[in-house]
Amino acid sequence: MSLGQIQDILTAPGQRFEIETVDIRGVPTRTWKQAPASLALLTAFSRSHGSREFLIYEDERITYDAHFRAVAQLAHKLIEMGVGKGDRVAFAMRNLPEWTLIFFATTAIGAIAVPLNAWWTGGEMTYGVNDSGAKLLILDGERHERLKDCYADMPGLERILVTRAKAPLAAPAEPFEPLVGPTAGWATLDEVGLPPIAMTIQPDDEVAIFYTSGTTGAPKGALGTHRNMLSNIFSTGYGAARMLLRRGEVPPAVPEPKVNLIVIPFFHVTACSAFLMGNMVAGGTIVLMRKWDATEALKLIERERINATGGVPTIAWQLIEHPDRANYDLSSLESIAYGGAPSAPELVRRIHAEFGALPGNGWGMTETMATVTSHQGEDYLNRPDSCGPPVPVAELKVMDPEGKRELPVGETGELWAKGPMVVKGYWNKPEATAETFIDGWVRTGDLARLDEEGFCYIVDRAKDIIIRGGENIYSIEVENVLYAHPAVTDAALVGVPHKTLGEEPAAVVHLCPGCAASEAELQAWVAKHLAAFKVPVAVKFVDHVLPRNANGKILKKELRAMFGAGAG
Repeated sequence: MSLGQIQDILTAPGQRFEIETVDIRGVPTRTWKQAPASLALLTAFSRSHGSREFLIYEDERITYDAHFRAVAQLAHKLIEMGVGKGDRVAFAMRNLPEWTLIFFATTAIGAIAVPLNAWWTGGEMTYGVNDSGAKLLILDGERHERLKDCYADMPGLERILVTRAKAPLAAPAEPFEPLVGPTAGWATLDEVGLPPIAMTIQPDDEVAIFYTSGTTGAPKGALGTHRNMLSNIFSTGYGAARMLLRRGEVPPAVPEPKVNLIVIPFFHVTACSAFLMGNMVAGGTIVLMRKWDATEALKLIERERINATGGVPTIAWQLIEHPDRANYDLSSLESIAYGGAPSAPELVRRIHAEFGALPGNGWGMTETMATVTSHQGEDYLNRPDSCGPPVPVAELKVMDPEGKRELPVGETGELWAKGPMVVKGYWNKPEATAETFIDGWVRTGDLARLDEEGFCYIVDRAKDIIIRGGENIYSIEVENVLYAHPAVTDAALVGVPHKTLGEEPAAVVHLCPGCAASEAELQAWVAKHLAAFKVPVAVKFVDHVLPRNANGKILKKELRAMFGAGAG
């Protein structure tokens, strides 16, 4: 069936994916009619999964019922601390069970969750706390050690709580554990239910501030609503149903719970919004890792019978290239999906060929609270360089650089997106908001094209184009060719200064274990596939995967420094 036929079937009146148009901040917007109104209602519903395991972290195993009891308990305690609707609660920690506890308790009382990037320095976290105006800060022991000398620089904070402290705490820090106790006791906490305010929250109330990756300048806080985040439940489900219908199968009446290994941080919208929301509905089990380690991941896939994993393309590459992969039973794997960064077409094919798992991808950004396009299964195998078509409630258009004229199908320009997932704007940054959010549309800063069927192809970040003597070089095009070389598992193209041409392309690559390739060999490989002006003038090799931010995007500024200001 065509995409249009499938959409007509799945979104028909009375169906699970029915669509209605509502007014959001003065803009008529298509929305999922059946989406829950608030995260509080989602949290209450999650309890229906009862004794099914929700979170597994090392030797800690937490059921949905136990998690709900702890969320309800903490929600009441937050109110006792004076946290009310619209107040900001900032928190920074690893992917711990406490992360989801704090997130859902905060949002259940109408407060605004501020998940800080746990990889940030003390100064960067101080910026996030002060910029958001948080009155409460909750940290794990590692973040506390990093931040304890910065507390005096956060005058707006009323309390600082620390979970899993590494050493005895001193004022102003207090232990978090007395509020709900250790995870082992969550199942026996008193039955208190969510506070009454939980039932008054509306879809377009503010729910969270997620900070952009901040590869240039200070990070901006994307202010999202309950509707933004909850749209992901149906966007994700629609993508799965569409995949089944495309291959002639009937989607199940009720989503099947899966066991998922999550290896990307919850403070990124891919993990929190796109991944976590759907699992709360389906009753999925989430296996957490203290930090990413490919060998440990293989052990967990075998031991926990993991059905799905992914996050960013690097993770899939490391599993594929692992020298001991054959020693593990990975037969439970059904899908490896990722977002946050473009992937090489070669990776899509190898996931299917070597794991028998179906690849999945999608496109979104912090400003869309995750999913705008969805790309799964055979459609992805057939179009491995696309991020898929938009979900039915989303709209995409490609605009000229000035943002005045929509470009025809097939032409490359700046991608604009619209839908119920687009955030309200940037926290306390009216000028940046006005520049980026226009009549319900968000200017993404991504260069893209759309084909006749609506499939989207991200060409590059607008700021990552390399312009060599007036010729545009899209880095992803060259990177995909490098990825296709059998020795390459990670690659990035950057522009290096040139006296007369302006800049030239240079590459940084990481080779698979035991593989070899020279600079000249890779240059010849690119020259065989692309025009001469796109061939890297230099190739540098690193013995580790390339540096990325928490969203999975390669930090090209760091790579440019490898070539020096006088390169070329």
